[in-house]
Order: sequence, then C-alpha cells, then structure tokens
Amino acid sequence: MNTFVKQHGAVYHETQIMRDQLTGILTDAELAFTPGGSNPTLGEILKEMGDIQQIYIGSFKTFKHDWSYRNPQPGLAGNVSQLQAWFTALDAELKAVMEGFSDEDLTKTIDRGWPVGVGTQLHIYREALLIYYGKIAVYLKAMNKPMPKQWQEWIG
Repeated sequence: MNTFVKQHGAVYHETQIMRDQLTGILTDAELAFTPGGSNPTLGEILKEMGDIQQIYIGSFKTFKHDWSYRNPQPGLAGNVSQLQAWFTALDAELKAVMEGFSDEDLTKTIDRGWPVGVGTQLHIYREALLIYYGKIAVYLKAMNKPMPKQWQEWIG
C-alpha cells in the first residue's frame, strides 16, 4: 500500500460515502429539481460530478488531465439507481488506481496545462467532490430535504 493511501485513504472513503448517503435519500422525481434561473437540475449536477470523477481517473491513468469526458448514457441524470451503479463502478476504479500507485508513482506529475504532482491531483479531486457537495446542499435545503448526519457535520 502506498503512502498516500495509508495517510488519506480513509478520508477518501468517508468523502465518497457521502455521495452514497445522498443517492440513498433521493428519488428519481427529486433529480429533476432546480432552484430556477440557469441552474441545472440536481440530477445534472450529480451526472457532472460523475463525469469529473471519470476525468480525474483518466488523468491518473494517462498523466494528462483532459476535461472532455461526458457520460453518454441516456436518462442517467434522471435515474437514481443508474447513478448509484455508475458511482459504485467509478469508486471501484478510482480505488484500484489509487492503490495501484507505488510511492515512486506519487512523485510523477500530471499535465493539467501545468504540472501537478499525483498526490496533489488526488487532493484536488477530493476538493472537487466537496465543492459539489456544497452545491448539492443548497439544493437539499431549497427542497426542505433533511441532510444525512455526516452531511450536516461536514457541509452544514
């Protein structure tokens, strides 16, 4: 097991569990919610979050960050069980990639248009998840939807 996973693996797991908690309380109908204006639906935000995870996984495999990935699966943003299945697969893939890195691999860089260390890129990905959770918390509050306990403690 590499140093990064030893030091940060548990917090990654806890951060990803929050998404599972979220999809566990949502219905397909609630995925269509938007607070109005030019805001996307809740389901579109979740789909985008999955696209971002796939983009980061790709960057760990190729050492180049490419923002272009978009999941083409029709209806994904409107179906909780499809999102859950996709997130489960993404989480397993990310875990395998993270655990597959040697400590030497962690010293390599990823090209984001500027070089970023693999460990830094892993931290940036986690920060991206937390940003999405902050967005989603606004939606949950607008929907008068109670947040899971961990969401209340970590996001507010």
